[in-house]
Amino acid sequence: MKKRSKKWLFEKNNQLRKLFKIMRLSVILLFIGMHLTFANVGAQSKVTIEHQFVTYQELFSQIQKQTGLTVVYSNNELNKDKKIQAGFVQMELEDVLDKVLAGTNLGYEFMDEFVILKVVTKDEKKKTIRVSGKVVDEKNMALPGVTVMVKDLKLGTTTGSDGRYVLTIPEIDNIFLVFSFVGMHTQEVKYAGQDSINVVMKDDVEVLEDVVVTGYGNMSKGNYTGAATTMKAEDIMMAGVSSIDQMLQGVVPGLNLTVPTTGGALDAGMNISIRGAGTIGDGSSSSPLILIDGMEGDMNSINPNDIENISVLKDAAASSIYGSRAPFGVILITTKSGKAGRTSVNYSTNVRFKSPMSMPEMMDSWSFANYWNEAGINQNGNIKFTQDVMDKILAFQQGTLTGPDAAGISWQDGEWKKYAGAWANTDWFKEQYHSIVSNEHNISVNGGTDKVTYMVSAGYMGDKGLTRHGDDRLTRYNLSGKINATLSKYVKLMYNTKFIREDYDRPSYLTSNFYHNIARRWPTNPVKDANGYYLDHSEIIQMEEGGRDVTQKDQFYQQIQLVVEPLKDWLIHAEGNMKIVNNQNQWEVLPVYYHDGEGSPVAMAWFDGYTPGMSRVNQSYWKDNNYSLNLYTDYFKQIGDHYFKVMGGFNAELYKRTNLSGQRDELITPDVPTLNTGTTEQKANGGYSHWANAGFFGRINYNYKERYLLEINGRYDGSSRFIGDKRWGFFPSFSAGWNVSREPFWRDLEHIVNNFKIRGSWGELGNCNTTAFYPFYQTMPTGVENSGWLINGKKPNTASAPGIVSAEMTWETVRSWNIGFDFGLLNNRLTGSFDYFVRNTLDMIGPAPQLPATLGATVPKVNNADMKAWGFEVEVSWRDRIKDFNYGVKFVLSDDQRKVTRYPNEELNRNQWYAGRMDGLVWGYETVGIAKTDAEMEAHLASLPNGGQSQLGSKWAAGDIMYKDLNGDGKISSGDGTLNDLGDLKVVANTQLRFKYGLTLDASWKGFDFSAFFQGVGKRDVVVGGPYFWGANGQGMWQAAAFKDHMDYFRPEDTESVFGPNVDAYYPRVIFGGGSSEGGKNTLTQSRYVQNGAYIRLKNLQLGYTLPSTITKKFAVNSLRVYVSGDNLWTGTKMRVFDPEVLGSTGDAGKAYPLARVWSVGLNVNF
Repeated sequence: MKKRSKKWLFEKNNQLRKLFKIMRLSVILLFIGMHLTFANVGAQSKVTIEHQFVTYQELFSQIQKQTGLTVVYSNNELNKDKKIQAGFVQMELEDVLDKVLAGTNLGYEFMDEFVILKVVTKDEKKKTIRVSGKVVDEKNMALPGVTVMVKDLKLGTTTGSDGRYVLTIPEIDNIFLVFSFVGMHTQEVKYAGQDSINVVMKDDVEVLEDVVVTGYGNMSKGNYTGAATTMKAEDIMMAGVSSIDQMLQGVVPGLNLTVPTTGGALDAGMNISIRGAGTIGDGSSSSPLILIDGMEGDMNSINPNDIENISVLKDAAASSIYGSRAPFGVILITTKSGKAGRTSVNYSTNVRFKSPMSMPEMMDSWSFANYWNEAGINQNGNIKFTQDVMDKILAFQQGTLTGPDAAGISWQDGEWKKYAGAWANTDWFKEQYHSIVSNEHNISVNGGTDKVTYMVSAGYMGDKGLTRHGDDRLTRYNLSGKINATLSKYVKLMYNTKFIREDYDRPSYLTSNFYHNIARRWPTNPVKDANGYYLDHSEIIQMEEGGRDVTQKDQFYQQIQLVVEPLKDWLIHAEGNMKIVNNQNQWEVLPVYYHDGEGSPVAMAWFDGYTPGMSRVNQSYWKDNNYSLNLYTDYFKQIGDHYFKVMGGFNAELYKRTNLSGQRDELITPDVPTLNTGTTEQKANGGYSHWANAGFFGRINYNYKERYLLEINGRYDGSSRFIGDKRWGFFPSFSAGWNVSREPFWRDLEHIVNNFKIRGSWGELGNCNTTAFYPFYQTMPTGVENSGWLINGKKPNTASAPGIVSAEMTWETVRSWNIGFDFGLLNNRLTGSFDYFVRNTLDMIGPAPQLPATLGATVPKVNNADMKAWGFEVEVSWRDRIKDFNYGVKFVLSDDQRKVTRYPNEELNRNQWYAGRMDGLVWGYETVGIAKTDAEMEAHLASLPNGGQSQLGSKWAAGDIMYKDLNGDGKISSGDGTLNDLGDLKVVANTQLRFKYGLTLDASWKGFDFSAFFQGVGKRDVVVGGPYFWGANGQGMWQAAAFKDHMDYFRPEDTESVFGPNVDAYYPRVIFGGGSSEGGKNTLTQSRYVQNGAYIRLKNLQLGYTLPSTITKKFAVNSLRVYVSGDNLWTGTKMRVFDPEVLGSTGDAGKAYPLARVWSVGLNVNF
């Protein structure tokens, strides 16, 4: 044991030493990069010498101090101690040199960071000309670091921090100056004798937009043959949104993002898929691979302001280079790098005003009591509220109660008379949720030289949740740095580091229990008792005093890349990535107390299963270590009109997780909730798990005159999740394109259709994304003190026989093809693309084959199921300019469907998968209608002579549902549960989201900018159950709810209801009782209650103004923009009760955290 401890300590210390070395290297690299950059940026092109006479040596020393340039000369050619006349004030360096070297036989030449003096003849001196000028961008801001070269000659310089340059050129004919800068159009200007050449450089839109970031490289969009979409960060930024997945929703066709069942909780990331769910295999995942600068990561953790662009790779040809980790697409996020030039500082901030949206409206207490009484009468003839309480409810609402009755509740027989004994008027949704204010701050610094660029950024986000009691908060801190360095002509280095901390703090009671109970709390219960204390059965006490659920997550990314170019156009890449994630969580249950009629505290149960006064603390820790290595090389060669590029490499990934948790009960004091203060026996759990992938990959690209395009990919992958000859697999893909618009016969159409390209792809990938890291291991189920008997007064531990594992278990195979085209019309003002795809997921893990029970163990599951998916994607955009007015429109639309094509279901059980079943299919009855009279119901039952609707319920009357006899057997039944006997069931709905779309409108004019983004779903059937939809119908009294929408229930013409008749109601008559009881007969799945879940939502609206540079320059500010933004401002839908995006679980819909409507006010400043 001691040896093991020493070994563990030694390994731990080794890991710490390695970590400290990496951190020191990070700091050193950042310091060197910034030092080199600041040294160059600080250089000036003007010189000041206050003394009238100085020596050459003194002059050259001052030149080095003021400009950073070292003057190099030979002592044999110049007397350094000779005094010369000076007295220069802010004189250009070239003018100084010309003056002090006049009368000598020396000239000068600039070379990198040196000024070289050399002997020249008089004729040579006369044959040179000095040209100067200034280079600015379109906003008239100086551009430092612009390269200025004489075309075809090795003469050049760069602009200084003020954008100015001076260049000595030979006096010859046809001199052209070439101005170049990364991300801008290169310009050529002919020298025609002018002394000054000033240049305005413009952004290179093609460079910035028409590049697709692909696996292990970039490619021109015009030559790309796969299905992918690339967006700049500014195209998706939404000021009031704190997570990237929300920003991407509806922006990229084929990228599906939906709100999870937990709703809009702060820690709830959206469900993500590309082209829909890809597998139903047991233990398999079809989530896309998400890479941040080439390293797998959590995109919602990074600062959105750090993002440069996002690419979504959709088809097999696009994602196959990543192999078995990416069978269902890839999301590539590239963060910003520094730009050569002067140091730029950017600061942004916003304040957000959030409020809950689309919450159900509860009935007022008087309507509720009457509604409840009717449900009781229809169930068993009993009312729930007496007339005395009903009178008090009315008086309470009218504000006429005084004395103890004004509290809305009374203390009798040792308890507060809640529910049917109370008469307050509380909307529990408005009580539990409220509006809040949160904020965000971001700052970044970037700059550099042509040799070294750097980017450093920091961000803080303090987001608050909507809960009124207990508060929930998410705080995120981001710190990142990136250096790109050209070490030599042949070697480049990139170093990237990120640190992210997320603190999530919420009441430990803020779980499904809380969401379940809100609507169950009757409005007759007051928030506080007669003494001013919070009442029990309100969730408020648990939320405020019942303990916290606190999670801290630290992510530390380290990435380094070395690129070597040993020969022209031959690149060798070496990339190392490391990500360490540390998580710790503390979850508490603390004693909670309500107060009795005397105001004394009384212990109460935290929830069902917890004894009053009980306390508990659970602490858990888990750590993830991710390592990846990429070694690859590519070579480009062009022979005439033939373009070739080949790439090959190796990728390896290793993931390690360790976890440890402990739990104790009965704390000594709730003020210090730790494991140390627990008094019961400590329960501990822990373990570790590893997996690894390795792959060899290659790619060949070919095109002829950028007209005929071909790409071939191959990947040979191995995974630790499979064994033997199933461990490795080869996965190929092919894609081709025809750029028709580059054909000679297209020239007559070129002025109308500028671009038209047809493309297609086919590919095959394996899926190793299994839930279990070791699916081939046999596991023995064990339990701790969980037996059903006692030995020496204690329950013994248990173990049972392990299940059998199939040795034949292997990869799911994803085989897909894609066809599409891209187009550009009217000078590319109108652009777009269309894709159609088919994806087959083969050999999914399905149910185990049926074997005799005498086997004595669980039958192993095998690869025995297939599924087909298909769909289309459309993207169309228009961008134009009318004088100072710029505007654009972008529309995206996508659709996908899925069908199981193979599944072992020999009994044809309709409630399981079977060959031919569509995903999202719902079986139900066809509704004839709601019987408006008893006579109508009797006539309907008479038309069913062989049993009527007796299998579904009894006591049918006016207000009940009439079901249709589809099979004509004279009765309503559900058959035998198989496809061979459906009874009167049919497919009534399909819950899949169809025709998902997004519409973006934007415009700008003289500093003003405007954008609006709409997102929606064109078709969706929604079939939901539970009290949020049915109210008191079909629910037990203590599980039911009552919203204003539920008032639209059936009441006959001769009703005694205080609400009057309602024979054309939406809901049937209200009856308590669920399942097969009286109330459940009307709430069966049926065609009448299939809702139209289509919607359109104004996701974001933004208006901004950028101050003129003539104003901001006075305050040393390059640009300043202010804006106001709104999110989730309007929704168009036919849905009743629910937010169309927040259904929670469809079986018990609505029990989820609400979404927020957000107004933001923000500021962006650039120095």
